[in-house]
Amino acid sequence: MMRTVSFLFLLFLFPVAAVERPNVLLILSDDQSWTDYSFMGHKVIETPNLDKLARESRTYTRGYVTSPLCRPSLASIFTGLHTPVHGITGNDLLDPEGGNRPVPRNQPKWAAKHEQLYQSFEKNPQLARLLAEAGYLTLQTGKWWENLPQRYGFTHAMTHGDPKRGGRHGDKGLEISRKGIAPIVEFLDEAAGKKKPFFIWHAPFLPHTPHNPPQEIYDKYLNKESNKFVARYYAMVDWFDQTCGELFAELDKRGLAENTVVIYVTDNGWIQSPDSGRYGPLSKQTPYEMGIRTPVMLKWPGKVEPTMDRETLVSSIDIAPTILTIAGVEVPSAMSGINLRDTAALRKRNAVFGYDGNHNMRGVNDRTGNMETRYVVAGDWKLLLHDPANYKNSTYGGKTHAHPGNPEGRPELYHLTQDPFEMKNLAEEHPEKVKELTTMLDQWWKPGR
Repeated sequence: MMRTVSFLFLLFLFPVAAVERPNVLLILSDDQSWTDYSFMGHKVIETPNLDKLARESRTYTRGYVTSPLCRPSLASIFTGLHTPVHGITGNDLLDPEGGNRPVPRNQPKWAAKHEQLYQSFEKNPQLARLLAEAGYLTLQTGKWWENLPQRYGFTHAMTHGDPKRGGRHGDKGLEISRKGIAPIVEFLDEAAGKKKPFFIWHAPFLPHTPHNPPQEIYDKYLNKESNKFVARYYAMVDWFDQTCGELFAELDKRGLAENTVVIYVTDNGWIQSPDSGRYGPLSKQTPYEMGIRTPVMLKWPGKVEPTMDRETLVSSIDIAPTILTIAGVEVPSAMSGINLRDTAALRKRNAVFGYDGNHNMRGVNDRTGNMETRYVVAGDWKLLLHDPANYKNSTYGGKTHAHPGNPEGRPELYHLTQDPFEMKNLAEEHPEKVKELTTMLDQWWKPGR
């Protein structure tokens, strides 16, 4: 009782409106490998704006997403929950009569099924809603899968989410950055007029396909890379970097940079195929490093000391509690992530986990039946435990996602310092390490529990 009275007394002396809460800009790259930045050592791709952000941030180079596929990965970032917990384990629902094809959302029968997914997702913690309830204006731009963004606390949104008008994974929102940032400019004007802090979910459809960069950027990379598919992807990353620079310049012009927290992460990885515009093996939709690893950056001028951290493991589930803590909002108990500012707690944890499911969920009531792999990274070690049947049959768009050295789906153990691209499976040589990490995985999530 005394604590409540004291809190109310403090509110009387220092009303919430008088406290200058920081703005938050969350940037989500779409289909980009952890290696594809100048600051991460890429020899060809130029990313000067993201390089500058990395220098000004606490940059964790050993970040991991909870799933190597965009919808479940984004759902984890938004809720602060692991994939099996929030239940969005794939991009679409499986058509039980159509092989491995997804069901069409615009047909009444399947629209009702998707509505069940949305209603279930609404029961999870909602980053935008929690911030809106605390007085933030919240804007959704870019990728968004869960129907109308306002259902989940966004006060403003580009995406309409209506399947009858082509709604699936972002619709009108996917125009952001590819066609300029006018919606963000208008939103910033409104936030300034209302004198309110803001949160921006900025998930541009970049460098995601279609790989159609501006001609001058494409020509620049054709002079460096003879393969047209690879050059085109490099140009897309460069274009994405330029659009981030445009956004940063807008914040600077308005004098907002000093009181705006910027957080960066990608949704999943990518290896550009040299034979087509698609991705190569062991990247997107796989639990290998090129599918799940990402740099994670946190910039807060004067509050977060810029550091390049190449050792500490962080997870995308750490982003939501970090933002809420910075905004002065109580973190829901369901969120198990750690504040990215708390390096001591992150190092003490020393392990991150994830779930790789097939592209299509098997049904509203069987959303973890598509599990192909569970993974854990602990220190320098990484263990992949596969569901043999799902793993061996893991195909989408005619591509297999199994490791060429392990079509049977045996356990895979890698020492990431010595073998960062997972070429040598050490499971048979180190059974004790497999046992140790299997116990950790089972404590985190056991299939069927």
